[in-house]
Amino acid sequence: MKECSEKSNRAKCNCSYPCSKKGICCECLHYHRSNGQLPACYFPDDIEKTYDRSIGNFVRLYQQRGGWL
Repeated sequence: MKECSEKSNRAKCNCSYPCSKKGICCECLHYHRSNGQLPACYFPDDIEKTYDRSIGNFVRLYQQRGGWL
């Protein structure tokens, strides 16, 4: 199993919020799940910048834009 690399994750992360969890995906996922949200990487950049990470927003967006974003 490949080790998780914070440096590699940071390069791929589209989150624009200044956060101590950036690049530490397991902590990011746990934080957002505990708040009924999804992390930034589930959203396209234009929507991520609104900081509405709700599951409802993801579902609406998925339905509106059709399929994978």
